[in-house]
Amino acid sequence: MSMTSSAALAAPAGGLYNRRRIVNKVALTLALGAAGFGLFWLVAILWTLLYNGLSAINIALFTENTPPPGGEGGLLNAIFGSVIMTTVATLVGTPIGIMAGTYLAEFGRDRKLAEVVRFINDVLLSAPSIMVGLFVYEVMVIRMGHFSAWAGAMALAVIVIPVVVRTTEDMLKLVPNSLREAAAALGAPQWKVITMVAYRAARNGMITGVLLAIARISGETAPLLFTALNNQFWSADMNAPMANLPVVIFQYAMSPYEDWRQLAWGGALLITVAILLLNIGARLLAGLGSTRK
Repeated sequence: MSMTSSAALAAPAGGLYNRRRIVNKVALTLALGAAGFGLFWLVAILWTLLYNGLSAINIALFTENTPPPGGEGGLLNAIFGSVIMTTVATLVGTPIGIMAGTYLAEFGRDRKLAEVVRFINDVLLSAPSIMVGLFVYEVMVIRMGHFSAWAGAMALAVIVIPVVVRTTEDMLKLVPNSLREAAAALGAPQWKVITMVAYRAARNGMITGVLLAIARISGETAPLLFTALNNQFWSADMNAPMANLPVVIFQYAMSPYEDWRQLAWGGALLITVAILLLNIGARLLAGLGSTRK
């Protein structure tokens, strides 16, 4: 009787096990298929970019300005403009983002104002970049009466700020409170605890956030269309329209001229490589920080 009952119990258990194995295999197959589908398009895009962009990489690309239709030239002025505006945006947005993130992590963790700031930061983080461009266009371009690199840099800075705020807050929250308590027990004021203890412990993560913000703004086109616009000639005047890689790529890729389209492929490859290097640097810094801990 006992053997019969144990066999009856084993049968449903075996059926349940087999059913779970089948479900697991189906789910695993679907997950691998979805991953392979995404990787296929990623590889296809990168291959197309390399195939069309490598032929445009030459010395002239880095030493000559954007050409007129049918002429020969490069992307020197566009590269210079992108570097300048990205640098200014980073210098403006990074301190603001770090200070706001510090307030959220160190001073206002449970305050209502901090909750409001977090909500606004999350909205700004997910807002379309074209909305940022329209905002800066209304605030700066219309009032100045002309497009300018300053307006472009401010639009990019607005995009930098929420990224740095989020990463700064998250990294500071990972710092153990025991380190703050030990510094406070030695008589250090709160500002010194933050700058000398918390910042040092979270330094690599905060730098990683800044690098990710730079990677985010490196390929932004929509905000610059409404602010910096473009300039076919060399210009270092921040108070005037300035060439930049995203807008040049957009305009040249849509043009009917083959030489312009070739330069657009070259510029797209440059931006892709730059963003790839920034992301690799961010990963290495993050890995270094976790190793030290």
